[in-house]
Amino acid sequence: MMKKYSILAAGLVSVAVIGTAIAQETENPAIKARTSIMKLYSFNIATLGGMAKGETEYDAEAATRAANNIVAVLQIDQSEMWPAGSDNVSDPSTRALPDIWENFPDVGTKAQALADAAVAMQAAAGQDVDSLKAAMGPLGGACSACHKAYRAPEDK
Repeated sequence: MMKKYSILAAGLVSVAVIGTAIAQETENPAIKARTSIMKLYSFNIATLGGMAKGETEYDAEAATRAANNIVAVLQIDQSEMWPAGSDNVSDPSTRALPDIWENFPDVGTKAQALADAAVAMQAAAGQDVDSLKAAMGPLGGACSACHKAYRAPEDK
């Protein structure tokens, strides 16, 4: 009898593991791609922010690389990463609010502000820490403007 339960338990575990693997494979690739883009922004902004806050030593080369990376990521055509129906109401794996698709002109304005701030950071990052600090506010503000309007709060 124990052998029968062991086989049943092993079968249930296998189904759970396979089900999880299938669920991960069927994750919306557009959401996965744009989440990856956001992680690239975040990684590079954290490098710059750490220097601006004095948490890490200012390094002109590292600051320039991070700023260049942000500008490079902005050059990626992200239009296919934002299909209708890929909001947090339709797919709980994202924090993107449905308002994004209702306010694309505003989203475009905010994206342009981010691009402008990133280019300004690119020019400032390698000069000195004071120039980096001055460019950090507009860059962070551009990110925050879009996130406050179009991203749901993180579940705690």
